[in-house]
Amino acid sequence: MKNTKQIQIIVVAVVVLIMGFLVLRPVKGLVDQEKNTAGAASTEAPANQITLSAASEAAKRGLNPAILNEITDLEAKADKADGDEKVAIYQQLADKWNDVEKFAPQALLYEEMAKISPKFDLWLKAGNAYRKAYTNLQDTTTAKALNQQAIAAYEKAVELNGASLDAKTGLGAAMVTGTNNPMAGIALLQEVVKAEPKNLEANKTLGLFSLQSRQFDKAIERFKTVIEQSPDAESYFYLATGYENIGMKNEAIAAFQKSKGLAADPSLSQFIDRRIDELSK
Repeated sequence: MKNTKQIQIIVVAVVVLIMGFLVLRPVKGLVDQEKNTAGAASTEAPANQITLSAASEAAKRGLNPAILNEITDLEAKADKADGDEKVAIYQQLADKWNDVEKFAPQALLYEEMAKISPKFDLWLKAGNAYRKAYTNLQDTTTAKALNQQAIAAYEKAVELNGASLDAKTGLGAAMVTGTNNPMAGIALLQEVVKAEPKNLEANKTLGLFSLQSRQFDKAIERFKTVIEQSPDAESYFYLATGYENIGMKNEAIAAFQKSKGLAADPSLSQFIDRRIDELSK
Protein backbone atom coordinates (compact mmCIF):
# COMPACT_ATOMS: atom_id res chain seq x y z
CA MET A 1 0.00 0.00 0.00
CA LYS A 2 1.03 3.57 -0.46
CA ASN A 3 1.57 6.53 2.01
CA THR A 4 -1.28 8.95 2.81
CA LYS A 5 -2.36 11.63 5.21
CA GLN A 6 -5.97 11.33 6.24
CA ILE A 7 -8.08 11.89 9.30
CA GLN A 8 -9.24 8.39 10.01
CA ILE A 9 -9.68 7.83 13.72
CA ILE A 10 -11.29 10.11 16.29
CA VAL A 11 -8.44 10.00 18.80
CA VAL A 12 -5.43 12.04 17.66
CA ALA A 13 -2.93 9.45 18.86
CA VAL A 14 -4.58 6.81 16.71
CA VAL A 15 -4.51 9.14 13.72
CA VAL A 16 -0.75 9.42 14.08
CA LEU A 17 -0.40 5.65 14.19
CA ILE A 18 -2.51 5.17 11.10
CA MET A 19 -0.50 7.74 9.19
CA GLY A 20 2.56 5.71 10.06
CA PHE A 21 1.13 2.52 8.63
CA LEU A 22 -0.81 3.65 5.59
CA VAL A 23 1.10 4.04 2.42
CA LEU A 24 -1.31 5.52 -0.07
CA ARG A 25 0.27 8.62 -1.61
CA PRO A 26 -2.30 9.84 -4.11
CA VAL A 27 -4.23 11.83 -1.50
CA LYS A 28 -1.36 13.23 0.55
CA GLY A 29 -2.13 16.72 -0.70
CA LEU A 30 -5.77 16.81 0.36
CA VAL A 31 -6.83 19.86 2.33
CA ASP A 32 -9.84 20.37 4.58
CA GLN A 33 -13.07 20.60 2.65
CA GLU A 34 -14.16 23.58 4.73
CA LYS A 35 -11.21 25.61 3.46
CA ASN A 36 -11.97 25.10 -0.21
CA THR A 37 -14.85 25.61 -2.61
CA ALA A 38 -15.29 24.57 -6.20
CA GLY A 39 -14.86 28.18 -7.30
CA ALA A 40 -11.72 28.88 -5.28
CA ALA A 41 -8.68 29.83 -7.34
CA SER A 42 -5.58 27.72 -6.92
CA THR A 43 -2.57 29.51 -5.47
CA GLU A 44 -0.26 26.56 -6.01
CA ALA A 45 3.23 27.76 -6.88
CA PRO A 46 4.60 26.13 -10.03
CA ALA A 47 7.14 23.41 -9.33
CA ASN A 48 10.34 23.00 -11.29
CA GLN A 49 9.70 20.66 -14.20
CA ILE A 50 11.53 17.36 -14.34
CA THR A 51 13.42 16.91 -17.61
CA LEU A 52 13.72 13.68 -19.57
CA SER A 53 17.50 13.60 -19.25
CA ALA A 54 17.37 14.14 -15.48
CA ALA A 55 14.67 11.51 -14.99
CA SER A 56 16.56 9.04 -17.16
CA GLU A 57 19.84 9.49 -15.31
CA ALA A 58 18.15 9.08 -11.93
CA ALA A 59 16.25 5.99 -13.07
CA LYS A 60 19.39 4.31 -14.42
CA ARG A 61 20.95 4.00 -10.99
CA GLY A 62 21.14 0.39 -9.92
CA LEU A 63 19.81 -1.03 -13.17
CA ASN A 64 20.98 -4.36 -14.50
CA PRO A 65 23.96 -3.61 -16.82
CA ALA A 66 22.37 -5.39 -19.78
CA ILE A 67 19.13 -3.39 -19.49
CA LEU A 68 21.13 -0.21 -18.94
CA ASN A 69 23.04 -0.79 -22.17
CA GLU A 70 19.82 -1.39 -24.09
CA ILE A 71 18.33 1.85 -22.80
CA THR A 72 21.51 3.83 -23.48
CA ASP A 73 21.68 2.48 -27.04
CA LEU A 74 18.04 3.40 -27.70
CA GLU A 75 18.60 6.89 -26.32
CA ALA A 76 21.54 7.36 -28.67
CA LYS A 77 19.39 6.26 -31.63
CA ALA A 78 16.58 8.60 -30.56
CA ASP A 79 18.96 11.56 -30.47
CA LYS A 80 19.71 11.02 -34.17
CA ALA A 81 16.12 10.40 -35.24
CA ASP A 82 13.13 12.66 -35.83
CA GLY A 83 9.45 12.47 -36.67
CA ASP A 84 7.78 9.06 -36.73
CA GLU A 85 11.13 7.28 -36.37
CA LYS A 86 11.83 9.16 -33.14
CA VAL A 87 8.35 8.34 -31.83
CA ALA A 88 8.91 4.64 -32.56
CA ILE A 89 12.21 4.62 -30.66
CA TYR A 90 10.69 6.56 -27.79
CA GLN A 91 7.98 3.89 -27.59
CA GLN A 92 10.63 1.20 -27.28
CA LEU A 93 12.28 3.21 -24.52
CA ALA A 94 8.96 3.72 -22.74
CA ASP A 95 8.39 -0.05 -22.83
CA LYS A 96 11.87 -0.65 -21.37
CA TRP A 97 11.21 1.77 -18.51
CA ASN A 98 7.86 0.13 -17.90
CA ASP A 99 9.53 -3.28 -17.64
CA VAL A 100 11.71 -2.01 -14.77
CA GLU A 101 8.87 0.06 -13.24
CA LYS A 102 10.60 3.41 -13.69
CA PHE A 103 7.66 5.63 -14.53
CA ALA A 104 9.10 9.16 -14.51
CA PRO A 105 11.21 8.73 -17.68
CA GLN A 106 8.37 6.74 -19.23
CA ALA A 107 5.95 9.63 -18.59
CA LEU A 108 8.35 12.16 -20.08
CA LEU A 109 8.85 9.97 -23.13
CA TYR A 110 5.11 9.79 -23.72
CA GLU A 111 4.93 13.57 -23.35
CA GLU A 112 7.70 14.00 -25.92
CA MET A 113 5.91 11.59 -28.24
CA ALA A 114 2.69 13.56 -27.81
CA LYS A 115 4.47 16.79 -28.69
CA ILE A 116 5.69 15.24 -31.94
CA SER A 117 2.43 13.47 -32.67
CA PRO A 118 -0.33 15.14 -30.60
CA LYS A 119 -2.67 12.23 -30.00
CA PHE A 120 -5.12 11.70 -27.15
CA ASP A 121 -3.78 8.29 -26.15
CA LEU A 122 -0.22 9.58 -25.82
CA TRP A 123 -1.25 12.44 -23.51
CA LEU A 124 -3.35 10.01 -21.48
CA LYS A 125 -0.45 7.56 -21.19
CA ALA A 126 1.80 10.44 -20.13
CA GLY A 127 -0.63 11.47 -17.40
CA ASN A 128 -1.05 7.90 -16.16
CA ALA A 129 2.71 7.34 -16.05
CA TYR A 130 3.23 10.62 -14.18
CA ARG A 131 0.70 9.51 -11.56
CA LYS A 132 2.53 6.21 -11.13
CA ALA A 133 5.80 8.14 -10.87
CA TYR A 134 4.76 10.40 -8.02
CA THR A 135 2.92 7.66 -6.16
CA ASN A 136 5.26 6.13 -3.54
CA LEU A 137 7.83 8.89 -4.12
CA GLN A 138 9.46 10.05 -0.89
CA ASP A 139 11.01 13.16 -2.46
CA THR A 140 8.12 15.61 -2.02
CA THR A 141 9.66 18.28 -4.26
CA THR A 142 9.99 15.87 -7.18
CA ALA A 143 6.56 14.38 -6.44
CA LYS A 144 5.00 17.85 -6.60
CA ALA A 145 6.65 18.57 -9.94
CA LEU A 146 5.53 15.25 -11.41
CA ASN A 147 2.02 15.81 -10.06
CA GLN A 148 1.79 19.15 -11.87
CA GLN A 149 3.14 17.57 -15.06
CA ALA A 150 0.45 14.91 -14.73
CA ILE A 151 -2.20 17.62 -14.53
CA ALA A 152 -0.84 19.32 -17.65
CA ALA A 153 -0.81 16.01 -19.58
CA TYR A 154 -4.36 15.11 -18.54
CA GLU A 155 -5.55 18.60 -19.49
CA LYS A 156 -4.15 18.03 -22.99
CA ALA A 157 -5.92 14.67 -23.14
CA VAL A 158 -9.24 16.21 -22.07
CA GLU A 159 -8.83 18.93 -24.69
CA LEU A 160 -8.52 16.25 -27.36
CA ASN A 161 -11.28 14.02 -26.02
CA GLY A 162 -13.61 15.70 -23.57
CA ALA A 163 -15.79 12.58 -23.36
CA SER A 164 -13.02 10.35 -21.97
CA LEU A 165 -13.82 9.23 -18.45
CA ASP A 166 -10.27 7.91 -18.04
CA ALA A 167 -8.81 11.33 -18.77
CA LYS A 168 -11.28 13.08 -16.47
CA THR A 169 -10.60 10.58 -13.69
CA GLY A 170 -6.85 11.05 -13.99
CA LEU A 171 -7.16 14.82 -14.10
CA GLY A 172 -9.54 14.91 -11.15
CA ALA A 173 -7.33 12.67 -9.02
CA ALA A 174 -4.20 14.64 -9.89
CA MET A 175 -5.94 17.93 -9.08
CA VAL A 176 -7.08 16.60 -5.70
CA THR A 177 -3.53 15.76 -4.71
CA GLY A 178 -1.61 18.49 -6.50
CA THR A 179 -3.46 21.80 -6.17
CA ASN A 180 -4.86 24.08 -3.49
CA ASN A 181 -8.27 23.62 -5.08
CA PRO A 182 -9.12 19.93 -4.63
CA MET A 183 -12.83 20.62 -4.98
CA ALA A 184 -12.37 21.25 -8.69
CA GLY A 185 -10.89 17.75 -8.95
CA ILE A 186 -13.69 16.33 -6.83
CA ALA A 187 -16.25 17.89 -9.18
CA LEU A 188 -14.59 16.11 -12.12
CA LEU A 189 -14.60 12.79 -10.27
CA GLN A 190 -18.25 13.20 -9.35
CA GLU A 191 -18.97 13.81 -13.03
CA VAL A 192 -17.21 10.53 -13.80
CA VAL A 193 -19.17 8.45 -11.27
CA LYS A 194 -22.41 10.02 -12.45
CA ALA A 195 -21.65 8.68 -15.91
CA GLU A 196 -20.07 5.43 -14.66
CA PRO A 197 -21.17 4.67 -11.07
CA LYS A 198 -18.68 1.83 -10.56
CA ASN A 199 -15.60 3.61 -11.91
CA LEU A 200 -12.82 2.18 -9.73
CA GLU A 201 -10.30 5.01 -9.60
CA ALA A 202 -12.91 7.75 -9.23
CA ASN A 203 -14.65 5.92 -6.37
CA LYS A 204 -11.37 5.26 -4.61
CA THR A 205 -10.25 8.89 -4.75
CA LEU A 206 -13.68 10.14 -3.68
CA GLY A 207 -13.68 7.64 -0.83
CA LEU A 208 -10.33 8.88 0.40
CA PHE A 209 -11.52 12.47 0.22
CA SER A 210 -14.63 11.51 2.21
CA LEU A 211 -12.41 10.08 4.95
CA GLN A 212 -10.34 13.25 4.90
CA SER A 213 -13.43 15.41 5.30
CA ARG A 214 -14.93 13.03 7.92
CA GLN A 215 -17.88 12.06 5.74
CA PHE A 216 -17.61 8.47 6.86
CA ASP A 217 -20.95 7.23 5.52
CA LYS A 218 -19.98 8.38 2.03
CA ALA A 219 -16.52 6.85 2.40
CA ILE A 220 -18.04 3.49 3.31
CA GLU A 221 -20.23 3.45 0.22
CA ARG A 222 -17.29 4.40 -2.01
CA PHE A 223 -15.03 1.66 -0.68
CA LYS A 224 -17.78 -0.95 -0.83
CA THR A 225 -18.03 -0.13 -4.52
CA VAL A 226 -14.25 -0.41 -4.90
CA ILE A 227 -14.06 -3.73 -3.07
CA GLU A 228 -16.81 -5.27 -5.22
CA GLN A 229 -14.45 -4.94 -8.17
CA SER A 230 -10.95 -4.97 -6.72
CA PRO A 231 -10.69 -6.25 -3.14
CA ASP A 232 -7.33 -5.28 -1.68
CA ALA A 233 -5.82 -4.67 1.75
CA GLU A 234 -5.85 -0.89 1.56
CA SER A 235 -9.48 -0.61 0.48
CA TYR A 236 -10.63 -2.95 3.25
CA PHE A 237 -8.54 -0.92 5.70
CA TYR A 238 -10.23 2.32 4.68
CA LEU A 239 -13.64 0.63 4.78
CA ALA A 240 -12.88 -0.53 8.32
CA THR A 241 -11.80 3.00 9.25
CA GLY A 242 -15.12 4.35 8.03
CA TYR A 243 -17.08 1.76 10.00
CA GLU A 244 -15.04 2.38 13.13
CA ASN A 245 -15.67 6.09 13.06
CA ILE A 246 -19.44 5.69 12.98
CA GLY A 247 -19.44 3.09 15.74
CA MET A 248 -20.11 -0.03 13.65
CA LYS A 249 -17.60 -2.17 15.51
CA ASN A 250 -18.52 -5.60 14.16
CA GLU A 251 -18.37 -4.39 10.57
CA ALA A 252 -15.07 -2.63 11.29
CA ILE A 253 -13.58 -5.80 12.78
CA ALA A 254 -14.68 -7.87 9.76
CA ALA A 255 -13.17 -5.36 7.33
CA PHE A 256 -9.94 -5.13 9.32
CA GLN A 257 -9.68 -8.94 9.25
CA LYS A 258 -10.12 -8.90 5.47
CA SER A 259 -7.41 -6.24 5.21
CA LYS A 260 -5.04 -8.28 7.36
CA GLY A 261 -5.64 -11.37 5.22
CA LEU A 262 -4.61 -9.47 2.10
CA ALA A 263 -1.82 -7.36 3.59
CA ALA A 264 1.80 -8.15 2.77
CA ASP A 265 3.19 -5.85 5.46
CA PRO A 266 3.68 -7.56 8.86
CA SER A 267 3.75 -4.21 10.68
CA LEU A 268 0.36 -3.34 9.24
CA SER A 269 -0.98 -6.73 10.31
CA GLN A 270 0.25 -6.09 13.85
CA PHE A 271 -1.41 -2.68 13.86
CA ILE A 272 -4.68 -4.21 12.65
CA ASP A 273 -4.50 -6.80 15.44
CA ARG A 274 -4.30 -3.98 17.97
CA ARG A 275 -7.25 -2.21 16.38
CA ILE A 276 -9.30 -5.41 16.47
CA ASP A 277 -8.40 -5.98 20.12
CA GLU A 278 -9.55 -2.45 20.98
CA LEU A 279 -12.78 -2.82 19.06
CA SER A 280 -13.49 -6.20 20.68
CA LYS A 281 -13.50 -4.82 24.21
